[in-house]
Amino acid sequence: MSAQKKVLVGISGGVDSAVTACLLLKQGYQVTGLNIKVLDSLDESPSIQPSPLVISDHPDFQIPVFTLNLSRKFRDDVISYFHDDYLGGRTPNPCMVCNKKIKWFGLFEGAKMLDAEFVATGHFASTSFSDGRYRLYKGVDPEKDQSYFLWMLSQSDLAKTILPLGALTKPEVRKLAHSFGVRAAEKKESQEICFVPQDDYCSYLAGAIPGLAEKVAGGDIVDETGKVIGKHRGYPFYTIGQRRGLGVSAKVPLYVTGLDTEHNRIYIGKKSALESRRLVTSGLNWIGIETLSSPIEALGKIRYHDRETPCTMEPLDNDTVAVSFASPKSAIASGQAAVFYRDTEVLGGGFISNVLHEFQP
Repeated sequence: MSAQKKVLVGISGGVDSAVTACLLLKQGYQVTGLNIKVLDSLDESPSIQPSPLVISDHPDFQIPVFTLNLSRKFRDDVISYFHDDYLGGRTPNPCMVCNKKIKWFGLFEGAKMLDAEFVATGHFASTSFSDGRYRLYKGVDPEKDQSYFLWMLSQSDLAKTILPLGALTKPEVRKLAHSFGVRAAEKKESQEICFVPQDDYCSYLAGAIPGLAEKVAGGDIVDETGKVIGKHRGYPFYTIGQRRGLGVSAKVPLYVTGLDTEHNRIYIGKKSALESRRLVTSGLNWIGIETLSSPIEALGKIRYHDRETPCTMEPLDNDTVAVSFASPKSAIASGQAAVFYRDTEVLGGGFISNVLHEFQP
């Protein structure tokens, strides 16, 4: 079935994307690679160019690789979103947004230029088609499952997407990489945001937004009783659940529980003040269901490393959904994504827009 079908694989330079390309070659696909540049010159008209990247030293696993410069779009759609969310008192997830607006966008643009029928990536997740819908599932490796980052993909995206690594564990991928002669077989994975040096978002924001640090410095730190107990460096430099760097002393550990962007205040309290069972999501995208027309039970997670918890999803007005968890979640942050599952299947997700705490600043 795959013979002669052309697939464009997103090549990052890492082991996962290289093994993806090799597996598709073994399955009989005609494979081409695409390396998407996001921190290059801000080209007005991105175009496909040949790339010197070589994924394997084995003659059976060498493929043509091209580059596509999407640096301007990355700046406009990802970096600007990152800035806006922090200035709005939210906690952004740029890698999640990049998947939809840069990686899949770039792969489909490249597929048009190179006449490829499908696109593929090295994400640890899998897809299928049943009951009239394309479906997305968790990867079998619980340590590497990346389905959380893919909730924004549409039915048309999934219809043309191949994810070969969903049934593999990371050790199995590295073993295959050695057998395929992949150069990046033992390459370490980066956990940092690509445009934030040393993963220090505070220093990055201060440098990227001229005058920001001076403008927001000296705001009030307010405790659970409403008392001002100190000053802070500016609300954009704090996140919900943060404990370190608050600059206040207390007999018990204190955490950031709220951000007031209008008055440049941060609220702090005990860890129990971070707990909540309820939130509201917006900007929803459904994959496993057509739409949410009545309350349903699901499993939900509020960040990548969160554990799924039973929850009830209830549709509200204006395409928003109220979520009630069976047990409390800690440090739920607006701007992050809530993603919902039925067993291992991704039902969909949305951006957290409101969190209901016992303590409301």
